[in-house]
Amino acid sequence: MQRTVASSSHLRRFHREGEDFLSRIVAGDETWVYSWDPETKAQSAEWLPAHSPRPQKAIRKQGAMKIMHVMFFDSQGILLNWAVPQGTTVNGDYYKWILQEKLRPAIRKKRPDLLESGMILLHDNAPAHRKHNVVELLSKWGWEVLQHPAYSPDLSPCDFFLFPSVKKHLRGIRFDSVEHIEAACNQAVRQTDASGVSSGIRGLVNH
Repeated sequence: MQRTVASSSHLRRFHREGEDFLSRIVAGDETWVYSWDPETKAQSAEWLPAHSPRPQKAIRKQGAMKIMHVMFFDSQGILLNWAVPQGTTVNGDYYKWILQEKLRPAIRKKRPDLLESGMILLHDNAPAHRKHNVVELLSKWGWEVLQHPAYSPDLSPCDFFLFPSVKKHLRGIRFDSVEHIEAACNQAVRQTDASGVSSGIRGLVNH
């Protein structure tokens, strides 16, 4: 019911406000980037003659090394790609710091008009995002938080577009250090940004 109510409300708003609504949305979330991620079935698919036996593929686990990246983007491009230092927990205090010290300055530099027109933040219901100090900060800034139903990654542009787009450049490649993981992820983010991300925010309408 929450998914139905939220989706119906957002669609009605899109029909009223059109592109202005989408252009004000900033989507953000955290994701793990591993030292090795197996290719998807689609990526590793191969052509075989008719009636050939299906090739056997070993079950492969993700690499042991990993680093968390926090990313935010809007319909014009990537706003922030932040690698969380090893050993740091993304709790409410750290997420508040990212908003204050990283995201807001990035928006002020790259999209100054967005702060004046009234940006709309779309993040999920992770505990760090719901902490009272984060909620108070967003209220102080006057940032609207778009309603997001729980357990709905299919309604998050980061989950259905940004993270898969970035990670497709990394799958099937082994990295031997955290530094190499971070460098490769940064390059993948730049490639994704260069190829255009407007469809990520616009995809929210179809989803």
